[in-house]
Amino acid sequence: MKNAPVNPDAPDWIESIQWTADGLVPAIAQDAASGEILMMAWMNRESLRLTAEEGQAVYWSRSRGKLWRKGETSGHQQIIKDIRLDCDEDVILLKVEQKGGIACHTGRHSCFYRSLQDQQWVSVEPVIKDPEAIYGSN
Repeated sequence: MKNAPVNPDAPDWIESIQWTADGLVPAIAQDAASGEILMMAWMNRESLRLTAEEGQAVYWSRSRGKLWRKGETSGHQQIIKDIRLDCDEDVILLKVEQKGGIACHTGRHSCFYRSLQDQQWVSVEPVIKDPEAIYGSN
């Protein structure tokens, strides 16, 4: 049973996804060349449809309540190489080419840059570019 009502204007492949009650699905971005996991974000029906149509990652920003084209501010777009759906139909995997080599807003290659060591989170990946140089000061 689907969590959200069926949208008659959405393609059939979108409606086969098991959406959350909020109409979202988690999306994992993976570097298509290296296999490294870069980030996780949320998608709604529109962002997933646009991603498939445009060939570039478009996510749903829960904090801003709007579509978020990855790299629209930073220039670090994610070019889609493959879109996959897991066996439970509730997680999307995007295999991407990460432009600029930076996926994380902290200026790192991956958002998963902290490792649990001796009961504390330790940064184990370097900052490639200072976030202020990417986004400017707030």
